Amino acid sequence: MKRTHAWYALLILPVAGALLPGIYNRVEPALFGLPFFYWYQLAWVVATSLVLAAVVLATHERNDV
Repeated sequence: MKRTHAWYALLILPVAGALLPGIYNRVEPALFGLPFFYWYQLAWVVATSLVLAAVVLATHERNDV
């Protein structure tokens, strides 16, 4: 297994965070008036972008000419 393949395991985090509603199916704590249910999911949108960027940058093969 290549060393870069280990980076793909990070992609499990956003999937698990979104597919386990028992974690975020509640109202409190609210953030700026938004119930936890909504801001948790919105936070995962940002976190998923960061995780995807990290995986792409770490696994991208550089073709320096």
